[in-house]
Amino acid sequence: MAAIHNALNLVRAFRRSYLTLNVLYYGLIAAAMVYAAFNRPLQQELMENVLSSFSQGPLAPVWNAYSGGQLLAAIVLTFVVNLLIGSFVTITLPSLVIPFSGLLQGVVRAVLWGLLFSPPTLEVSGAELIQGLLTFILLVMEGQAYVLTMLAATIQSQAFLFPQSVGTTSRRQGYRVGIKHSLHLYLLVVLQLAVAAIYEALVAIVVIPWLD
Repeated sequence: MAAIHNALNLVRAFRRSYLTLNVLYYGLIAAAMVYAAFNRPLQQELMENVLSSFSQGPLAPVWNAYSGGQLLAAIVLTFVVNLLIGSFVTITLPSLVIPFSGLLQGVVRAVLWGLLFSPPTLEVSGAELIQGLLTFILLVMEGQAYVLTMLAATIQSQAFLFPQSVGTTSRRQGYRVGIKHSLHLYLLVVLQLAVAAIYEALVAIVVIPWLD
């Protein structure tokens, strides 16, 4: 509990950055959804590319778990991929090398999500409306984990470039404090991604087939 309390205190301490990242992330999703509504061929092409990348290559096990109805495997693989690749490799790691650079991937992901998940039409059946609502909830849940990852990268980068922002006097100390803060925030990222992975697998494997 103390670790969670420390992480929440960090969010409060950097609430301006946290709120800005939320507006940026979800705002980009909404803007991309509107753009996709006027460019359906782009949405279709992106969807085909995404499905192709999941059905073959290193992400194929995730696809196989979902298509085979393997609930536990789908949860575990979704969590691992989102944590290691979606969060650490694409957002955190680049920012440890070049300050703020990982935020670009977060921006790209938000735009991609908006393009992919833009509703194809406003005239939908009851089942399609429910599926759309379930997808919206997933975007908010999983997106929050990436917002927190981006916040960790922001704090890490600020601590290195402006060590006084975390109460230190040298960039070396700031870098260390930034890593410590990132580790605290990663507890929230892990919890959020775990809940999102359970939700996503249940919706995809149990709920949506039942609706159909």
